[in-house]
Amino acid sequence: MTRWLLLVAAVLSEVAATLALKAALDEPGWYVLVGTGYVAAFALLAAVLRRGTPVGVAYGVWAALGVLLTALAAAVVFGERLSPAVLAGLVLVVAGVLCVELGSRRPAPEQEGRG
Repeated sequence: MTRWLLLVAAVLSEVAATLALKAALDEPGWYVLVGTGYVAAFALLAAVLRRGTPVGVAYGVWAALGVLLTALAAAVVFGERLSPAVLAGLVLVVAGVLCVELGSRRPAPEQEGRG
């Protein structure tokens, strides 16, 4: 459970840093949060990997949730538009990562018993 909490923290750090990057375009003081957020995100992601999470799963979840939350937060904070195509893309990204995560849980039947 700890690794999933760390992964959520990594995602939230990355989302905060990305939103701060947009804010920093107008107010450079936000660059402090940009740097801090990205360093924290990668450190937390490394901690998740150290705990045995497969890199494809960790990176996939991190990236997909990051894209989803960043798009939703940017719509709220910055008034960016979420068109039907964007929403469909977000659904596809999340669905794809779920497939990767679920598929990594057990070996494919043809690989069982080989040694």
